[in-house]
Amino acid sequence: MAKAVEVGKRGTGRQSRAEPPDPQKGETEKQQLLKAFGDMLLIRRFEEKAGQLYGMGLIGGFCHLYIGQEAVVVGIQMGLTEGDEIVTSYRDHGHMLATGMEPRGVMAELTGRRDGYSRGKGGSMHMFSREKNFFGGHGIVGAQVPIGTGIAFANRYRGNDRVCVTYFGEGASNQGQVYESFNLAALMRLPVVYVIENNRYGMGTSVDRASASKDLSRNGEAWGIPGKQVDGMDVLAVRQAADAAIAYCRAGNGPFLLEVKTYRYRGHSMSDPGKYRTREEIQKVRTEHDCIEQARHRLTELGVEEAELKRIDDGIKKTVQDAADFAQSSPEPEADELWTDVLAEAPVGA
Repeated sequence: MAKAVEVGKRGTGRQSRAEPPDPQKGETEKQQLLKAFGDMLLIRRFEEKAGQLYGMGLIGGFCHLYIGQEAVVVGIQMGLTEGDEIVTSYRDHGHMLATGMEPRGVMAELTGRRDGYSRGKGGSMHMFSREKNFFGGHGIVGAQVPIGTGIAFANRYRGNDRVCVTYFGEGASNQGQVYESFNLAALMRLPVVYVIENNRYGMGTSVDRASASKDLSRNGEAWGIPGKQVDGMDVLAVRQAADAAIAYCRAGNGPFLLEVKTYRYRGHSMSDPGKYRTREEIQKVRTEHDCIEQARHRLTELGVEEAELKRIDDGIKKTVQDAADFAQSSPEPEADELWTDVLAEAPVGA
């Protein structure tokens, strides 16, 4: 087998020259990273506050926090354009905020108040925003995958160039409806980016014990769906992978599968003590791979002062506290709200 020869090494006949740094490229990266830093920090501070409100009994039912996974949705959202759609699972607050849904409305929905996005009837797992093309979190494991595939079918049928990003976890990746969706999407060349948020654990089982597939980005190969594995703790790496996947789908080539390797710091839900992993494991990820701290470190390397990063954090904390205050002051839904949004009547002859 022939050995590859590196440029600039012995045998090439010439020496490589280091390219001079591009100031414009560095400034572009800084601006992108500043935006991503703020968006990720908003999700984290929001989720921390949601955890506090849940502990106070102000949020009922289920509550699945996104702490640790912020770079996934922020990086992918950076690659989307006006009109593209999103659908996801029950770990959805971060996705809502990344699409631009207002923290006040999201927090009000979490607390079951009338000013929430679903008027207090959806709660943590089931709120929607037609304005932001956010087609909801879904509580049934894997149920959102055929829905996202159907949205992509509608886009293809209408002849537009929209892309639907469909998120699901590594636990849902073994569900039968996921593979039915893969088949249809590949068969009809639907513009859907499937994103597996592999945070390493399902409800309490490691992916290593639950999946015979050790590279989930290859799970679509049987249908000819290309895939890529991405470091989900690096927001710019996610952005770069998302750009390529979205462009592939938008060009009419069919679906694309991204496995974004990430980590959740909290339990599966608020009721999960997380005894299936060690504190040392969690702390190691927090210390060495945290997505926000990585972004913070890179920004300081690019010349952003710590005082500026603290100013961003302080402003976000005020926004989140305002959302919590708004939610607690918002009235609960009236009893007759039970009868609304039950069905939609189509016009005669439609």
